[in-house]
Amino acid sequence: MDIPSLILAFGGVTWVLVAFVVALSIIVAVHEYGHYIVGRWCGIGAEVFSLGFGPVLFSRTDKRGTKWQIAALPFGGYVKFLGDANAASAGADGEAMKGLDEAARRRTMPGAPLWARAATVAAGPVFNFILSFLVFAVFYLSNGQPADPLRIGSIDPLPASYDLMVDDEILSVGGIAVSTFEEFASADEQIEVSDTVEYRVRRDGRELDVIGPFPSPPIVTGIALESAAQDAGMQPGDFVQAIDGQPISAFREMVDIVQAANGATLALTVWRDGEILNFDLTPKPTDERQPGGGFETTYRIGLQGGSFIDPATEPVGLGKALSRSLGQVWLIIVTSLDGLWNIITGAISTCNLSGPIGIAETAGTMASLGPETFVWFIALLSTAVGLMNLFPIPVLDGGHLVFHAYEAVTGKPPGERAMQYLMIFGLAIIGTLMVFAIGSDLFC
Repeated sequence: MDIPSLILAFGGVTWVLVAFVVALSIIVAVHEYGHYIVGRWCGIGAEVFSLGFGPVLFSRTDKRGTKWQIAALPFGGYVKFLGDANAASAGADGEAMKGLDEAARRRTMPGAPLWARAATVAAGPVFNFILSFLVFAVFYLSNGQPADPLRIGSIDPLPASYDLMVDDEILSVGGIAVSTFEEFASADEQIEVSDTVEYRVRRDGRELDVIGPFPSPPIVTGIALESAAQDAGMQPGDFVQAIDGQPISAFREMVDIVQAANGATLALTVWRDGEILNFDLTPKPTDERQPGGGFETTYRIGLQGGSFIDPATEPVGLGKALSRSLGQVWLIIVTSLDGLWNIITGAISTCNLSGPIGIAETAGTMASLGPETFVWFIALLSTAVGLMNLFPIPVLDGGHLVFHAYEAVTGKPPGERAMQYLMIFGLAIIGTLMVFAIGSDLFC
């Protein structure tokens, strides 16, 4: 490898690491602040709030006596509350608890009521969910929704010119009446595939019949991560004119050809900004979630399709934006649990599990696609981190909540020796999962 290539490769790795650290630091900061602020509201004092582990790079102590610090290893963080034996809140510091009066003991984590301790532990994952919820809500509010009736907001560059114009109100396509963008997007299923389709539009108060492309032409609206298309260098906006020399006019034709190839390499002829490019793509087996639940393995090249128009938009009401945001968080949770269960049962490949390397690569890719995409990724990852922390594994927040549930039932916490063994067991589980996930990143 020559020197310029080495510099580019190093720059790419640096970009991935920076993006990963930024994303993780935001998520960890929100998670740990949830623990801290709810603990404070519950009357529990914090000794240390740390973003990162290892040697301290910067610190300051506030008026409440909490030391706020940034450490050298930016791959996590912790809040050490008063009376904690360690940063993992695993047991009480016997020496620190000695001689404390009732009021001082109440300000410690071990001396606080059970409800206060449980609320403080649960707050970290909850704040992760809140971060995701707020980010999604802002996106829905700022981006709006397709206007009703349907009007063209913009038209993607196409290899041929057509009579459609921005601000046209689309009344029908291929003889099928449409009034919303959803109806327009589904109309292609009822229309015979062809290079051109007749549209009826309202323009300047007059109804006109004009010619346009198939509603869902073979235009690329997105590239799946770690896909054959991404590896080959394809880009959003590419227009696939032919596969293996066979001309295509609709995205669904491309889907059928890829599935029929059963993993064989395909030659794509692509139009990009007036230039004809050629790509050889080998479909990869992909486990896809089905509408009725479960997963199905199929071959994909990683191209995402859609319409050649972007509809004009109108504002989304606050209630609808919040409802959609809540639905998005819930969808991530359900999809994650469904995928994990199918990996455990062997229904889908373990290669669907991403470790730190895979997440870092995804962070770098999302950051390169722009701030909006990167912020959306942070929100998605925040929900995943919150969910993971609720798993009933010692060391994680979910494990602590199990201990609190045990205390609520029996009237006393697990014994000190039992806690030590459980924490070791939890660390072993986390370590095993981490090795497994890194192996998946490296070998899949």
